[in-house]
Amino acid sequence: QVQLVESGGGLVQPGGSLRLSCAPSGSIFSTSAMGWYRQAPGKERELVAAIIGGGSTNYADSVKGRFTISRDNAKNTPSLQMNNLKPEDTAVYYCNVQGTYYRGPYPREFTSWGQGTQVTVSS
Repeated sequence: QVQLVESGGGLVQPGGSLRLSCAPSGSIFSTSAMGWYRQAPGKERELVAAIIGGGSTNYADSVKGRFTISRDNAKNTPSLQMNNLKPEDTAVYYCNVQGTYYRGPYPREFTSWGQGTQVTVSS
């Protein structure tokens, strides 16, 4: 199974920017979908942004025009550029990848989540 590790979270003032990255533990052969989710205290985990199939993107309405998801082609994982951050963006952000890796000569499908990275937007 491929493990994912997020990085790039932290404390930022309102209006600031952060860039989240997601590193895999091994080589990912291909992906069917990848994305970023977030979970604020007392709330359910929600989709922030996703890349589906060949490259179409989806964004939560609350982040459209401020966040940009992109694919790190070398790693086959998503990155998330977050601009004009607001206090309501405060949450733990999770990377998610659905795809295929090889175990020896055999392809294996997987869905993995990272452990999460905290993003706090506060003055």
